[in-house]
Amino acid sequence: MLSIKNLTVATKDKVILKGFNLDILDGEVHAIMGPNGTGKSTLSKVIMGSNDYIVENGDIIFNNECINDKDTSYRARLGLFLAFQNPLSIEGVTNSDFLKTAINEKSDKPIGLYEFIKELDKATNDLQMPEGLIHRAINQGASGGERKKNEILQMKLLKPKFIILDELDSGLDVDSLKIVCQNINEYLNENKDTSVLIITHYPRILEYIHPKYVHVLNDGRIVRTGDYNLALEIEKDGYSKINTMGGNVNRE
Repeated sequence: MLSIKNLTVATKDKVILKGFNLDILDGEVHAIMGPNGTGKSTLSKVIMGSNDYIVENGDIIFNNECINDKDTSYRARLGLFLAFQNPLSIEGVTNSDFLKTAINEKSDKPIGLYEFIKELDKATNDLQMPEGLIHRAINQGASGGERKKNEILQMKLLKPKFIILDELDSGLDVDSLKIVCQNINEYLNENKDTSVLIITHYPRILEYIHPKYVHVLNDGRIVRTGDYNLALEIEKDGYSKINTMGGNVNRE
């Protein structure tokens, strides 16, 4: 589904990703872990077409289409979705209006009002979101946990093919993390071809959303690949030991 080939990415004064390579097949869950400043969040933003970065070399290929020169809106219509690490608030636009507009932008025909309300009510109930939040301005006055639930609400209604979760567990208490991850797993069970890229520092979220592969990112490159046990090694020993070990896991 997603193939990243020899990707080199920079800002005006710093190279961040250096010949980065990654292949994610349909229905696979991958996790990228690594210390601060190694390029994890940069990767998520570059996949989505952020203008803050310069792609100096390499290709991002989604479902056999090179999307290097495509804007964020185009990529979203293809089915790419990013749950932000720090979701912004937007005054003057309610959650419900935003979601209905976004759904219609992705669809061949507008969604019916009854169908939209039915899907919205079910999703908000599943996420145990506060009553009335959906009719407030996007994330206005919302807690960190409510903002993260709002991201997953968007995921559930927009029905993406490829989901990027950037530090989803930050700002979530244990109960909220369980609710959010349960909703993601239910979505994946219903949409088995959907792929996921989890970006995280800690293995806690991986206890709920089990990755097939765990990659360690350091200095703009993947330095080791393994299964879930690699995340447990990181939790036990830290990154300094892991980064010097090398190795990878072959696909079945």
